[in-house]
Amino acid sequence: MSVSSDGMQNTGPRIFSGGIWEERYGYARAVVAGERVIVSGCTATVEGEVRHVGDAYAQALTAIDIALEAVLMGGLTREDVVMVRYYVVEQRHFDVVGEAIGEAFGKVRPACTGVRVAGLVDPRMLVEIEIEALRA
Repeated sequence: MSVSSDGMQNTGPRIFSGGIWEERYGYARAVVAGERVIVSGCTATVEGEVRHVGDAYAQALTAIDIALEAVLMGGLTREDVVMVRYYVVEQRHFDVVGEAIGEAFGKVRPACTGVRVAGLVDPRMLVEIEIEALRA
């Protein structure tokens, strides 16, 4: 098992961040499936607390950082990301979250889908992001 500087653990095909929702709902932060790393939805929750309340852009960047840490723990990199899915609770957040994705991935240009949802598990959460990476 390897452990990253932020406490994320790689236990083979499963990667865990120690987040409260992973334990409560029985899922892994990411799963390594052959040449793929599939990352569960990530929010701006750090050490059990929602960060950047009211700021969808900052929440998106935090969620992306958490997701990319899982990709790294799975043995791939930002450049291997092929898909980003994001969920926002307010229509006005599509553009700012899209800007955060553009900033985070630059020339990588993964496929991307944005969806508006009724809400997330905590009402302070404005965005949730999941990503998939594939070894080329």
